[in-house]
Amino acid sequence: MIYNERKYSEMKYTPDNIDHLEQDDIFVFGSNLAGHHVGGAALTAYRKFGAVMGQGVGLQGQSYAIPTMQGGIETIKPYVDEFIEVARECDQNTFYVTRIGCGIAGFKDEEIAPLFAEALNLYNVRLPESFVKIIRSLPRKEC
Repeated sequence: MIYNERKYSEMKYTPDNIDHLEQDDIFVFGSNLAGHHVGGAALTAYRKFGAVMGQGVGLQGQSYAIPTMQGGIETIKPYVDEFIEVARECDQNTFYVTRIGCGIAGFKDEEIAPLFAEALNLYNVRLPESFVKIIRSLPRKEC
């Protein structure tokens, strides 16, 4: 895959603080598998964007949960891949990905950002600026 530099320059990022969403916007946050949304972005998702207590994965209200508390990076990747497929299918929505896993779960941006490399080419996914910078610095793959 060759990344389009022009597309990068036009990219919009996930804001650092989100307290309002438009009707078709989705807040993407890190969760735990049990869906105990009691801290960080998960608490924001629960209080403001329809996250369901007890649901730790997937679309719920105007939010989307990606589990990050169950192990290492290899346990997060399948959930990120699933999210990317949902974002492709739900192309009428705009997904605002927070710095999932980089708060309470304790991962570094450099560990999580590469999981979202495929999302960089989706026009309806916004990533944190730190994730985009890291993905851009990765060796480029050619098809």
